[in-house]
Amino acid sequence: MNKTIITVVGRDTVGIIAKVCTYLAENRINILDISQTIVQGYFNMMMIVDTVGMEKHFGEMAQELHELGNEIGVDIKCQKEEIFDKMHRI
Repeated sequence: MNKTIITVVGRDTVGIIAKVCTYLAENRINILDISQTIVQGYFNMMMIVDTVGMEKHFGEMAQELHELGNEIGVDIKCQKEEIFDKMHRI
């Protein structure tokens, strides 16, 4: 399994989850866990996904999700699980 952490943050608007999940499904990326909240109009979502079925390179996926975020007015970041874990041990 190739786990990746995806975070999505920005002002809440209709369709954020749908657009991100559509991208993931189209690229054979499986959602393992998802959590989302809206606090005073700000949207925050964290996803753990499995990219083992994805045919693209990690960098290409991360760039495309970043561009999708720009289109819908949110910031989307991707980190491989092992890097995320090491960063948060400090």
